[in-house]
Amino acid sequence: MSRRLRPTLRLRLTVLNGVLLIGAGAILVLLAWLLVRDALRPTDELVPGTTVLLSDGRQLDAAEWQRQLVDAASGELLAKGLVALLAISVVGVAGAYAVAGRALRPLHQVTATAQRLGEATLDQRIGYSGADDEVAELAKTFDAMLDRIASAFEAQKRFVANASHELRTPLAVMRTEIDVTLSDDDADAAEYRRMATVVRDASERANGLVDALLVLARSEAQAGRRLGRRTECDLAAGTANALSAMRREVERIGLRVQTSLQPAPVVGDPGLLDRLAGNLIENAVRYNHLHGRLWVRTGTDGDRSWLVVGNTGFEVDQADVPGLFEPFRRGGRERTGARGSGLGLSIVRAVCDAHGGTVRVVAQSGGGLEVTVTLPSADASVVPGAVSTAG
Repeated sequence: MSRRLRPTLRLRLTVLNGVLLIGAGAILVLLAWLLVRDALRPTDELVPGTTVLLSDGRQLDAAEWQRQLVDAASGELLAKGLVALLAISVVGVAGAYAVAGRALRPLHQVTATAQRLGEATLDQRIGYSGADDEVAELAKTFDAMLDRIASAFEAQKRFVANASHELRTPLAVMRTEIDVTLSDDDADAAEYRRMATVVRDASERANGLVDALLVLARSEAQAGRRLGRRTECDLAAGTANALSAMRREVERIGLRVQTSLQPAPVVGDPGLLDRLAGNLIENAVRYNHLHGRLWVRTGTDGDRSWLVVGNTGFEVDQADVPGLFEPFRRGGRERTGARGSGLGLSIVRAVCDAHGGTVRVVAQSGGGLEVTVTLPSADASVVPGAVSTAG
C-alpha cells in the first residue's frame, strides 16, 4: 500500500495537470458568472418606479424584476458551470493519468532492464521505438551506456583469462621441470643446475608479468585524476637510461641505433614515465629483426614534449594497430609464447592517459612501427584530458 501512495512522477504530473485544469475551469466559470450579472440589466434605462406586467398577470417593480432575473440566471449558470467543471476535471485528470503513464512507460522499461541486468543479461536493451522526444533520448543513452558496459565487461573477462594463462604458463614450466628432475634417480648436479636455470627464468617471467600488471593497474587508476607524484623530469634522460639497459640486446642482434635526444621536460610521476620509455625501447628491440634499425627522438616545442621510438621488423597492417593497445597482444598477434608479457603498449597508453598525453602508432611500410608519445611540457600549467590514437 505504501508503494502505491508514494509520490511517483506519474502521480505528480496528474495532480499538476488536475490543479491547472480545475483552476482554469473555475476562473472561466467565475468570469461567466460576473459577465452575466453585469449584462442582465435591462431596466437601468427605465424611469424609476416603472412596473412590468408578467405573464401570470402580476405587476412588479422593474428594479425588483431585474434583481430576480439576475439572481436566477447567475444561479443557474453557477450550478451548471460547476457540474460541467466537475465533469471536465474528472475526464481531464483521468486522461492526464493515462497519458502520463504512456509517456513514462519507457522509464519503467529502463528500470526493469536495469533490474534484470547481470553477467548473463548484458545483451538486453530497451529498444525504444516511440516518438523522438526526451524519453527516446534517455532510452538511447541508456542503451549506449549498456553497450559500453558490455564492452568493458568483455574486455575485463579477456584480460583476466589472458592474465591467468600468462601466469599459469611459467608456473607449469617450473612444476614440470621440478617433477621431471626429482623423478630421475640418475639426475646429477648438472641436471639439477639446468633445472634451476629453467625455474629461475620462469620465475623471472612470472615476476615481470606481475610487475607489469601492477604498473598497468597503477597507471589506469591515475588516468583522469590528479597524479600521486608530480616531479619535473626529462623524457630524454629516461630514454637514455632505457637505451643503456638494452645495450647488450641491441649489440646481440646487431641493430643500428639512431638517436636525437633533445631536452623534453615534463611534469609527472618519474617511475611511470621511466617505464613508458623503457617499454617503448624494449618493444622496439624485441620485435625487431637481425641487423635492423632503431631510431629514437625526443624534444619539445614549448607547450608539448614528445618522444618518438621507431623500429624495423615484421609488417603490421595499420588496421591492426588499435588492437596493439589491448593487453596481451604482441605485435598484432595473440599470446602464443612470444617473448614479453604483451602489456607494453597497454602500459604506455595508461601512462599517457594519466599524464594527459597522447600516443600515436603508425605502421611502417616494409615492416615495423613508429610510436609517438606527446605529453604536456613542464611549462604547461594545465594538464588536459588524455587521448589515445592510432593513425
